Amino acid sequence: MTDNQPLSQEQREVELVPHNPEWSLQADEEIKRLLESLSFSIIGIYHIGSTSIPGIKAKPILDFVMEVENLEDVFNTLAEFEALGYQNKGEFGIPGRQFFTRDTNGERSHHLHVFQKGHPDIERHTIFRDFLRANPDAAREYEKLKEKLAKRFPKQSGDYTAAKSDFILSMDEVARYWLEKNQTQMQNKEPED
Repeated sequence: MTDNQPLSQEQREVELVPHNPEWSLQADEEIKRLLESLSFSIIGIYHIGSTSIPGIKAKPILDFVMEVENLEDVFNTLAEFEALGYQNKGEFGIPGRQFFTRDTNGERSHHLHVFQKGHPDIERHTIFRDFLRANPDAAREYEKLKEKLAKRFPKQSGDYTAAKSDFILSMDEVARYWLEKNQTQMQNKEPED
């Protein structure tokens, strides 16, 4: 697999399962484990993806964005990631990212997207997550698309992921507008005495 191989070329079975409230606890535990085990400056680790959105079906894979001061630190500590069970896949189709996967009992269980601070995908992922958490109708619409695509691509996880991209791009715009609107409302709100 090359550094620039897009996710659409990785083919695994697509299994959507009902939301599991344990995912959030498992994500918190994994974030703590990463923060305690890696020896470089990490700004933050954020649970993203469908497992971070209550109430919708998801592939049982925890997704994270890690924001780091310097991406060079990641290259210098690949052995630390490997010791934690993560395999480096390089940029994997997204410039400026280092993508890691982790399997548990032979099944994919974790995706870790590492970006240097300031990379636009950090904010894009977290805004999308926050928008779907705050807007159950949009989350259900996303879930319906995922169910449809899982039937269409039952054994082609890369194709399934690629087929979601148009919806995600359109929702990114809606989510950004939602964020700006909410920030403006919060700024204009009178402080309570």
